[in-house]
Amino acid sequence: MYNLPSKQLLLFLGVLFVYQAQAQQKVLNIKDAEQMALANYGTIKSKANQLNAAKAYLKETRTEYLPDVSISAQQDYGTANGQNGPLYGYRGLSVASSGPAQANQNWNAAFGSLYLSNVSWDFFSFGKSHERIKVQKNIVNREQADLGQEQFQHEVRVASTYLNLLAAQQLAKAQQDNLNRAIDLQKVVVARVKNGLNPGVDSALANAEVSNAKISLTNTEQTVQDQSNQLSVYLGIPAQDFLLDSAFVTKLPTTLEALSSVQLADHPQLRYLQNRIGVSDEQAKYLKTFSYPTFTLFGVYQGRGSGFNYDYTTNPNSVNSSYGAGANPTRYNYLFGVAMVWNITSPFRVHYQVQSQKYTSEQFKNDYDLVEQQLTAQLALAQTRIGNSLKNYREVPVEVSAASDAYKQKYTLYKNGLANIVDFTQALYTLNRAEVDRYIALNNVWQALLFKSAATGDFGIFINNF
Repeated sequence: MYNLPSKQLLLFLGVLFVYQAQAQQKVLNIKDAEQMALANYGTIKSKANQLNAAKAYLKETRTEYLPDVSISAQQDYGTANGQNGPLYGYRGLSVASSGPAQANQNWNAAFGSLYLSNVSWDFFSFGKSHERIKVQKNIVNREQADLGQEQFQHEVRVASTYLNLLAAQQLAKAQQDNLNRAIDLQKVVVARVKNGLNPGVDSALANAEVSNAKISLTNTEQTVQDQSNQLSVYLGIPAQDFLLDSAFVTKLPTTLEALSSVQLADHPQLRYLQNRIGVSDEQAKYLKTFSYPTFTLFGVYQGRGSGFNYDYTTNPNSVNSSYGAGANPTRYNYLFGVAMVWNITSPFRVHYQVQSQKYTSEQFKNDYDLVEQQLTAQLALAQTRIGNSLKNYREVPVEVSAASDAYKQKYTLYKNGLANIVDFTQALYTLNRAEVDRYIALNNVWQALLFKSAATGDFGIFINNF
C-alpha cells in the first residue's frame, strides 16, 4: 500500500467520484434517441395496431365472397293443433304448429325433429364484393401511410426537442458564467465602496446585477427541465436528466447542400393524403354497385321426423309419443334455384351517396394541394434559413471576441477607478449576449437542416450528416 498524504487522497477520491458519476450517465446520442422513440411512443404503437386491424379486416373481407353454408338441427315436443284462418308471426312471437284443423281442441303431443342444410351464394353482384375488397386494400395502404407519416413526424419532433434541450443546456452554462462574473463584480464593488473609492450606489447596482443573473439562470434551468421532460415523453421513458451529444455544438453538418432522395409526391404527409383520396374514390365505386341487382344461387336439403302418424288427420289417436319416433326423420325434401333481388328505387338513393362521396374526394384533393403548396414554400424557406444561420455562425466569433475584450477592458478600468459601474455592467451584458449567441449559432444551423429535412420528407438529410 502506498501512503498518500491526506490532501492528495481526498483529491484522488474526489476525481474518482466525478469520473464514476460521469461514467454512470451514458451519453444519449440522437440516433439512439430516435430508435427509442420509434419503439416506445404511444401514438406510433396505436397506429401500428390500427394498421394490423385494417389488415385483419381485409382478410375477413376476402372471405365474404364465399357462399353461406348453414346447418340446423332441432328436436321438439308439443301439440299439433291447426286452425283455418290468417296468421302473421310478428317477430317470431307465434309458434308454427302444423296439423289438421279439427272441430275440437285436443292435447295430443309427440316429439318432432327437423334437420336442415342450406347454401346461399351471391355469385354475381356487378363487382360489389370485388370493389369492397379494393376499398379495404386502399384502407390498409392509407393506414400504412398514416403510420409512416407519424413515424416521420415523430423523428422530426424528437430531433427538434433534442436540439432545443441541448441549446437550453448551453444557455444554462452561459447564464452560470454570467452569474459568476456578476459575483466577481459584486466583490470588487463592495471592496471599493468600503474603502470609499466608489459611491454606495455602485454596490446596489452590483447587487441588482447578481440578482438578475440568478433569475436568468433559474429561468434557463426551468427551460432545461421543460425540454428534458418533453424529450422523456417522446422517448416513452420516465422523466430524467440527459447527457447529450456535444457534436451539435462543436461541428457543422457534413454537407448542407444534400439533395433529397425523396420526391415531393412521396413525402410521408402527401403520401398519406394521396391514399386518403384513393380510399374515398374506391368507396364511390363501391357505393355505385348498390344500384344493381344481386344474383343468388341457393339450395336446401332437409329431413323431418314426427310422432304424429300419416293418418292423424282422420284418426286423432294415431300418435306415437316416444322420443325415437319424433327424432328419427322419415320425410326428406330438397330444393335449389337461382334468385335475383333488386330494389328498383336503390339507384335514386345511391346516386346521391356516390355524389356525396365524390365531393369528399374533392375535399381531400384540396387538402392535398394545400399541403403540397406549404411544403414547397417550406423547402424554399429552409434554404434561406440555412444560409442565414451560416452567416450568424461565422459572425459569432467576431462578436464574442469583441465583447470579451470590452469586458476585460472595462473590468480593469473599473478596478482602477477609471470607469463607472454603468459602463462596466453594459460590458457585462454585452458579453453575456455574445456568449448566448455563440451557444445557439451552431445549434441553429442544425435546426435549419432539420427544417429542410422535414420539408423534403427525407429524414436522412439530417440524421446522416454526422
